[in-house]
Amino acid sequence: MDTKLRVAIVHDWLTNQGGAERVVASLIKAYPQADLYTSVYRPGSVPALKNQTVKTSFLQNWPLATTKHQLYPTLRPLAFESFDFSGYDLVISSASAESKGVITPTETLHVSYIHTPTRYYWSHYHEYLRSPGFGPLNPLVQLLLPGFVRGRRRWDYAAAQRPDVLVANSREVQKRIKKYYKRSSLVVNPPVDISRFSVSKAQDGDYFLVVSRLIPYKRVDLAILACKRLGKKLVIAGAGPESKKLKALADHNIEFIERPTDAEVTKLYLGCKAFIFTAEEDFGITPVEAMAAGKPVVAYGHAGSAETVIDGETGIHFDRQTVEDVADAISTLEKRSWDATKIRSVAEQYSEERFIKAVHKIVDEARQKKN
Repeated sequence: MDTKLRVAIVHDWLTNQGGAERVVASLIKAYPQADLYTSVYRPGSVPALKNQTVKTSFLQNWPLATTKHQLYPTLRPLAFESFDFSGYDLVISSASAESKGVITPTETLHVSYIHTPTRYYWSHYHEYLRSPGFGPLNPLVQLLLPGFVRGRRRWDYAAAQRPDVLVANSREVQKRIKKYYKRSSLVVNPPVDISRFSVSKAQDGDYFLVVSRLIPYKRVDLAILACKRLGKKLVIAGAGPESKKLKALADHNIEFIERPTDAEVTKLYLGCKAFIFTAEEDFGITPVEAMAAGKPVVAYGHAGSAETVIDGETGIHFDRQTVEDVADAISTLEKRSWDATKIRSVAEQYSEERFIKAVHKIVDEARQKKN
């Protein structure tokens, strides 16, 4: 790694901590000298970046922008295009929305790590159209969304042509990049902090576990209803706009833990019987975290989790997002014995060290070609 490189790392927004924000933290470890840019930042919301100086756009001081960035879809592209990256040798954007659209000088290498082409414009547009998530305003949003999205797709496609190199976070995302952006990409899976977990400290608990933001596409309702049907104990760690609705579905055997600390989540992983993952996710870090703790995973066998969870070896796949399929997979998992050490060994291929080495290699090779 060339420590003399002037580096900028750019992320869509920094208002909560999830898998994408952990990728940003790992990118900063790869390039400790980097400056960090984003559209809006809510201090304290991303513990992994608590000591990092963050440079924000003009949106930072707009009403509600740090808590409801969704209110400014037409301004976010302008926010990223307004940043000045002259003087930087390398820009790395971490993008599931607009950050890939930053404008860089011709001599600056721009590598964009794509978590997914913007879901609500492309792969999951129809799901967002059915359930926009704006409550009583949904009918109005559903009326206006098609026309709005047509214009946004044009900008998003153009923005995806700007980086010199695109990196996909999974083979699934690589396929989406080819389909929607008509570009080739390299695959580097996200880093997972497997050092948090030790199989020797794991216990055979009596509960199944979900760790997730409580938003519609995560389909946490399937885990709740399946465990309710089977009478299985389920712990759900996470919060979000679906919280009230999901709690209404739950029975006495379902426990919610909102906003747990990292230490609490680690303890939950190590103490569970197995992990349940019901989302169609671009990659999905939480199943890998569970496997790092030696725990088998009940996983939706499509997209990211189809790549990380090995059916019959590190967990059980289910084919359809239905309560029946999830319940059947849980029952199948309980009938089998699982080798915690073998499960852990699969998770080890997703280490942060591996991620950083892969990023350095891509950047070094791209700089050689550019020069």
